[in-house]
Amino acid sequence: MPKTSAGILPYRIQGNKLEVLLVHQGGPFWVRKDLGSWSLAKGEYKEGEDPLEAALRECFEETGYRPAGPFLPLGQRKQPGGKRVHAWAAEGDCDASAIRSSLFSMEWPPRSGRMAEFPEVDRAAWFTLPQARAKLLEAQLPFLDELQQKMGSG
Repeated sequence: MPKTSAGILPYRIQGNKLEVLLVHQGGPFWVRKDLGSWSLAKGEYKEGEDPLEAALRECFEETGYRPAGPFLPLGQRKQPGGKRVHAWAAEGDCDASAIRSSLFSMEWPPRSGRMAEFPEVDRAAWFTLPQARAKLLEAQLPFLDELQQKMGSG
C-alpha cells in the first residue's frame, strides 16, 4: 500500500495579490537547496485516519499555525516516489518568521554513529503564485494550479 500524506496550503490576499505559505524542509539534505525544494506543510497519516484532520495536525506540528478554515479541497497527487498527497487550502495569516517545528532525529554525519536532531521545517515564507512556482517541489505544483482556478486569480 503506498504511503499517504495530507497537507494544508494557507493563502492570503495582500493588496490584490494571492500569496501562499510554503515551508522549507529541514535537515542536512535540504539546507542549501532553495528553488524547487519548498513544500506544503504536510505529513503522513495512517489508513482510517481522516485526511483533513491529519493535514491540520501536520500543519500545526510543522509550523505552530492552526488554520481555521473553511477548507478548499485541492485534490490528491501522486509524488515521484509513489506517495499520494491530499491537500486543502485555507485562508488565513500568520507570521512566517515565527514558525516553530517539531524535530526529527537521524544519524549525522552518515555512518558516524552520532544522532542529531533537526527541525522538520527550518523556515516558512509567503510567496506570490509566480514566486511559489519557482520554490515549490515540482510534484506539488498542481496544487497551486487548483488553488488559482478556485480563486479565479493569480
